[in-house]
Amino acid sequence: MQLLILQVVASIGLFVFAEKSIVFWVVAIVQIGLIVYHSYLLARFTKFYKSHKSGTKGLASLKVISTNIYQFNQEFDRFKDFIRKEKPDIFVTIESNEDWEVAMRDLEIDYPYTEKITLENTYGMHLYAKIPFQKITTHYFVSEDLPSIEAHFKTKDGKDFVLFCVHPPPPSPTEEDTSKERDGDLLCIAKRTKEIDKPTLVIGDFNTVAWSKISELFRENSGLIDGRMGRGILASYHAKYWFFRTPLDLVFHSPTIFLKELSVLEHIGSDHFPICCVFCIDSSDHSQKEEVETITKEEAKETKELIAEGKREESDNRTV
Repeated sequence: MQLLILQVVASIGLFVFAEKSIVFWVVAIVQIGLIVYHSYLLARFTKFYKSHKSGTKGLASLKVISTNIYQFNQEFDRFKDFIRKEKPDIFVTIESNEDWEVAMRDLEIDYPYTEKITLENTYGMHLYAKIPFQKITTHYFVSEDLPSIEAHFKTKDGKDFVLFCVHPPPPSPTEEDTSKERDGDLLCIAKRTKEIDKPTLVIGDFNTVAWSKISELFRENSGLIDGRMGRGILASYHAKYWFFRTPLDLVFHSPTIFLKELSVLEHIGSDHFPICCVFCIDSSDHSQKEEVETITKEEAKETKELIAEGKREESDNRTV
């Protein structure tokens, strides 16, 4: 997004101030081509891309909030007040350690069903729900210190669904030299969701943007729909630097899950904004199946290689 803005500004400056030479036209054509390319990538994530059906008004809905709370954030009461105000049915905290687990214990009065993965390496994860789990599993697909949660629920009106909570490591100088572990972890989750014969929602800090190559592979391997399409960019990171914000907290869902709302919520002291998803389930409505993308043989081979590389990758950077 930022590149597109800078390219537009640079192109305007080029036409206003530069001398019209051969070099000028070469640079101008390249810049215009990049503007068209980046606009094409981002177009699917604007509200002009498609309209959303409103035929789910009569169905019961569930509200899920996911937030990377930032392990070193100490504004515990601010977050708890936020949860009490928003009243989600389920919420997940990412990067939550022992301090956060202790601080959130009083929320268990309203959220008695919990899964607590308390780590001090910025990859802790806590899930709190008002409705009971049918089954819950913590996965470690590529590394013993990188958890993801698979929680099976049944709604009050008897509908089964699965919630996957994810947080793979980002490729960055302070985390990982490459994106191999992130890519392998996400693709393992994608293949696991494909095996589940229930409506599935995947939410969390993906540490990649919705239009990246790995997001495309995740979507095609999982058979899920990117919830952001047609709803706006919804940038969730970095909360303190508005120009550098980008959507790292993503939502993918099965065709029988219908999003009534997808939004970025208020600042809670973290470097991420919380993301909120309100959805309902209608297994008789197949209108969203046309949005499911299939994977090619080449992409399936690439997926297998990325998973293998992710499992081979070792990190010594996750000790805080």
